[in-house]
Amino acid sequence: MRLYKVIHRAPWRVVKISKKRQQLRFRRAMVALKIALEQEKQETKEMLTIYRRYTQGQTNKEELKRANEQFVDILKGLGLGVFALLPFAPITIPLVVKLGSLVGVDVLPSSFNINKPVKELDAEIVKEDLKQHTKEPNKE
Repeated sequence: MRLYKVIHRAPWRVVKISKKRQQLRFRRAMVALKIALEQEKQETKEMLTIYRRYTQGQTNKEELKRANEQFVDILKGLGLGVFALLPFAPITIPLVVKLGSLVGVDVLPSSFNINKPVKELDAEIVKEDLKQHTKEPNKE
């Protein structure tokens, strides 16, 4: 009954607030994805340099272990890529991730398992907005 009164009194306000909330939630998810992909990119570059140095005999066991862990992360990402090609991918991928966590198997690469606080994501969004605003006057 209370929800009906709120919606009845200010329907446009409720719609605007819910729209903003959804936009902010989507934006946070995209920033978190961007951060994870940047981290994965950097780790992959590091892995390739370690493997290159390994062929020359200039690495130790710790570096090689770190490179092998990153290689396993790449294979995990490729495994999820197979599910992305299947029909109903928005249903199958979260299902596979959830089933993997229930069984105790880590399906996602390590950079996607890190959950950053909302404050850090909001700060990243503000930085991106500032970058966009500083670039716009130069374009005109």
